[in-house]
Amino acid sequence: MSSARRVVAIDGPAGSGKSTVARGVARALGFPVLDTGAMYRAATLAALDRGLDLTDAAAVTEAARAAEIVVAETAGEDDGDAVLLDGRDVTADIRGPAVTAAVSVVSAHPGVREVMVARQRDWAERHRGGVVEGRDIGTVVFPDAPVKVFLVASDEERARRRHGDEEAAARQANMGEVREALARRDALDAGRVTSPLKPADDALVIDTTGRAVDDVVSEIVSRFESTVGADG
Repeated sequence: MSSARRVVAIDGPAGSGKSTVARGVARALGFPVLDTGAMYRAATLAALDRGLDLTDAAAVTEAARAAEIVVAETAGEDDGDAVLLDGRDVTADIRGPAVTAAVSVVSAHPGVREVMVARQRDWAERHRGGVVEGRDIGTVVFPDAPVKVFLVASDEERARRRHGDEEAAARQANMGEVREALARRDALDAGRVTSPLKPADDALVIDTTGRAVDDVVSEIVSRFESTVGADG
C-alpha cells in the first residue's frame, strides 16, 4: 500500500481546530502527525532572519530551500510539536506576531510551496503515512488520500479560540484585532493563485463549532476505518 493510502488529510482555516483534531486522530489511529503550517512558519522565520524582502519570490524560495526544518512530534502531546530551524529551537518564535503577520505572504510563493510540498510527501513516505494537517493537503499534497477532512467553524468561535491561544502564550491581543487578523489571513489563503484554501471535492466537511473534540475525532476515525480498514 502506498504511503498516500495511509494519510488522513486535514485542512481548514486558522482557528478551525486542525491541530487539536489532528493530534486526536493520530493518537486514535497510532499514526504520526505533521503540522505543515509549522513548516511554513519556520520558512517564514528563515526569510525574516535573513532580512529579505518577503515579496522577492526567488530570494524567499531560496531561503526556504536552504533551511533545515524539523517538526519533531512530542509524542502526541496537546502542547504541540517542537520545531527546529537549522538546529535551533524556534517553537515559540514561529508563533510570534512577526511570523504570524508574514506567513501568508511567504506561503503564497509557488516556489516555497513546491519546496514544502516535496518535504511533506517525503515525510509521509518515511513514516508510511500519517495524519497531515494544513491548508492544501487534500487538494494538492495528497489528492489520493483515502480520507480528506475540511474543518470549519464560525468566525466568532475561531476568534475566541485564537484569542485564547494568544492569552495562553502571554501575548496581548484584543478580540477585535484577532478577528481582523483572521479575516486578512482568510483572504490571503483563499485568494492565492497557487494552492488556494478550499475543500477537496470529496472532503468530509465538519463544522467544529460547539462540538466536542472527541466527537469530531471519532467521526474522522470512523471514516478512515470504514474506508481503509481498522488495521490501516
